[in-house]
Amino acid sequence: MAWTRNEIAARAAKELRNGFYVNLGIGIPTLVANNIPEGMTVTLQSENGMLGIGPFPFAGEEDADLINAGKQTISKLPSSSFFSSADSFAMIRGGHIDLTILGAMEVSEEGDLANWMIPGKVIKGMGGAMDLVAGVRRVVVTMDHVSKAGDPKVKRRCDLPLTGKGVVDMIITDLCVLARDGKSEPFRLVELAPDVTVEEVLAKTEARIDH
Repeated sequence: MAWTRNEIAARAAKELRNGFYVNLGIGIPTLVANNIPEGMTVTLQSENGMLGIGPFPFAGEEDADLINAGKQTISKLPSSSFFSSADSFAMIRGGHIDLTILGAMEVSEEGDLANWMIPGKVIKGMGGAMDLVAGVRRVVVTMDHVSKAGDPKVKRRCDLPLTGKGVVDMIITDLCVLARDGKSEPFRLVELAPDVTVEEVLAKTEARIDH
């Protein structure tokens, strides 16, 4: 049985460590905020100028002035702080963020990431993705294993415009977890979703992976 979006996020939350400063991308990564292990202290950072993001608010408790980089309403914590976007990007570019969890359209077997545009479609811009993959210490991708058309998203080479080359350390999909020990190492299959087989993963993966 493939993992749901929330189960993918919960698996990604296992990569958090006490004291980490973490940036969450839009889509599945935002769900990680509600899956931080109990008793763990993690500080979430947003490119639009917030450090210390709380969980998503309950219906009726939203504050339109409190949003993340994906324009979703969020909550604040007693420890939250607010600052300019320039200061926020200085944190990212200065290497002060331990981990970023991002969505993706494609990831190559060499860790290249494509997650910001599909040619011919209207886009708002790259946002902070290029800075994140260049400045953050570790990059984890969460996504469906195949596209809506059934095409593999873990590919030999990315066909879409790249966000960064060789930047992805771990891929968590609805089928499995793929990880590599170094930027020059191949991805290896380290975990399967319940009832998913190695053969199914290989059949739906274009990239060469160790298993």
